[in-house]
Amino acid sequence: MATRKKTVEKRKVRLTVDDVREMALALPSTEERPSYGTPGFRVSDKLFARVLDDDSIVIKVDFDHREALLDSKPDMFEVTPHYQDWPMVIVRLRTVNRRLLEVLLQEAWRRCASARVLKALEPAAAAPKRAAKKAPARKRSV
Repeated sequence: MATRKKTVEKRKVRLTVDDVREMALALPSTEERPSYGTPGFRVSDKLFARVLDDDSIVIKVDFDHREALLDSKPDMFEVTPHYQDWPMVIVRLRTVNRRLLEVLLQEAWRRCASARVLKALEPAAAAPKRAAKKAPARKRSV
C-alpha cells in the first residue's frame, strides 16, 4: 500500500493593526499615543511607527534602506508624495510577513530610542567588571 505525503499548504495570514500593536508594544519603553487620529508608537518621545489605516502602517527608515525596500518589494512597500521628504516608508499589511515587520519595527525603534534607553538594554556581561575590593592585609604575628 502506497502512502501519500501530506502537503501542508501555507496559508498567508494577513497581519492586522492588533498584530502591529502587539509587536510595537513588546519593544522596551514603547508607548502608544494617537498620531493624526490613529495609533502611533513612540520611544523616547519619538514616533517610530504609526497606523495609517486598517491595511497599512508607516515606519521610520533611513532613505537608503527605504529605496532598497521599494526596489526589492514594490508590492509590499510604497511612498506617497506626503512621505517623500521624510525618512518613512508605508508597509502594506496584506503582503508583509510577520518576521520582516518585526525586524523593521525593531530597527525603527532603535533609530528613535535615546542613548539612555539603549544603554539600559545592554546585557550585564557587556558592562565592564569592577575589580573586587581586597580586604586589607593582616599583620602576621610571629
